Amino acid sequence: MNVIGVVGLPASGKGEFSKIAERLGIPVVVMGDVIRKAVKKAGLPPTDANLGAMANRLRAERGMDAIANLCVDAINEQTAPLVLVDGIRGDAEVKVFRQNFPGFRLIAIETSFPKRLERLCERKRSDDVGSAEGLKTRDERELGWGLGNALELADIRINNDGSLEDFTKRVTELIRDMERDA
Repeated sequence: MNVIGVVGLPASGKGEFSKIAERLGIPVVVMGDVIRKAVKKAGLPPTDANLGAMANRLRAERGMDAIANLCVDAINEQTAPLVLVDGIRGDAEVKVFRQNFPGFRLIAIETSFPKRLERLCERKRSDDVGSAEGLKTRDERELGWGLGNALELADIRINNDGSLEDFTKRVTELIRDMERDA
């Protein structure tokens, strides 16, 4: 099985990448689901503050690679030749995936701050921040987890400042190429 990971700053297009992959029949393991489950189990609403605090807590208690380690079993349960991991936030997580899955490839999605802020204001998810200051705070939190280092480790980079149609076309071509290599 080949495993690919997606990394990017908040609202860069990781979720959209995953939706495209799912439409193409690629199983997706979402790292944020581990955090959402922990927040739900704690009886808390899924706000940005609660999700961020839980992610910090898991990392403080179990190490910076905690969430990746919790996802390894879910990835191994997949039977498809290609599996996507969505939501990598740090270089410690990349290390876990590279150790557990030979040939792991990391894809960075790069999107400008104004475009990401525009998307956050449009999508209205429960954990979204609606201001430039809120997005800067979220970026700083995630960069503190090693996100910048993970972005530097990417094997492939995709710019997502254009249209959804252009992004969909590029992601589809990339996934099809990776399926042929699987």
